[in-house]
Amino acid sequence: MNRHKLVFLDAVTYGNVSLKRFFDRWECTVHQVTRPAETLRRLGGHSIVVTNKVVIDEAVLSSAEARELKLIAVAATGTDIIDADAAGKFGVKVCNVPGYATQSVSQFTVALILELATRASRYRQSVKDGDWQKSPVFALVNQAGIELSGKELGIVGYGNIGKSVAQIARSFGMKVLVAARPETEGPIPAGRVPVEQLLRESDIVSLHCPLTPQTRNLINQQTLALMKPTAFLINTARGALIDEGALIHALREKRLAGAALDVISREPPPLDHPLILAGRELDNLIITPHTAWSAREARERLLSEVAENIECFFIGTPRNVVA
Repeated sequence: MNRHKLVFLDAVTYGNVSLKRFFDRWECTVHQVTRPAETLRRLGGHSIVVTNKVVIDEAVLSSAEARELKLIAVAATGTDIIDADAAGKFGVKVCNVPGYATQSVSQFTVALILELATRASRYRQSVKDGDWQKSPVFALVNQAGIELSGKELGIVGYGNIGKSVAQIARSFGMKVLVAARPETEGPIPAGRVPVEQLLRESDIVSLHCPLTPQTRNLINQQTLALMKPTAFLINTARGALIDEGALIHALREKRLAGAALDVISREPPPLDHPLILAGRELDNLIITPHTAWSAREARERLLSEVAENIECFFIGTPRNVVA
């Protein structure tokens, strides 16, 4: 058996999913967390590196420690943590795992929509606080819920996850609008609408697009002003799609009914991150810790695909190669 040396840089990401499939095939070193200053030393002597969020840039790839590196197996779909040009320059291939978390992210997205629509967790808290027990009637109705049926859901980013969310939304009786790509020039493709139109017409806007120069701060003071004051904003994609200061201001001023974010600009956030502080103050802001992708089945699928990517690379049939 060809015992290529493999190193995991941030295995804590995968939780309690077994790495046995890797130990059975390769000589493995596992680090739960790797800080930037530790990356070079930990790469030394390895031909394969598995990373989820540890950055591998030109400084790393050009180092003596990386001279044996042949493959960067990104345990994610997005590969923005890798300097692809530098990888090509130094003859290192990069592969990713597309589509592994479609069901996990789409169901979490819908859970956030349902939470904003029903306020279920707030009602649960009301019971814990004894409010229902003090009610003079059989029910407690102190939160403003809405029905999703007949509402417009605007989806920005219509890949696997966006399509899955749309399918679930239609089962609730929602109407779905799909945004044209922000960089689209010329006629808008059939079945799509301009982003500005989508923002004006949607009752709920859900972001599922990649972070690019065209989508950075896509949701900003100007675009938030297009949205209905009764609308909800959902983001399970990338934090930098949103101008966070503008969003906080819109929520505070009740120019937007609510927002639910599973991603923010800095992760993990410092204690004084503006959104974290705002989340303690505002009852119309939900923040979850970048966990939409992490259903156990999705993590199992992710590692199975990473192992298959590595195996195929070394038998000469590479798959999911992005650089």
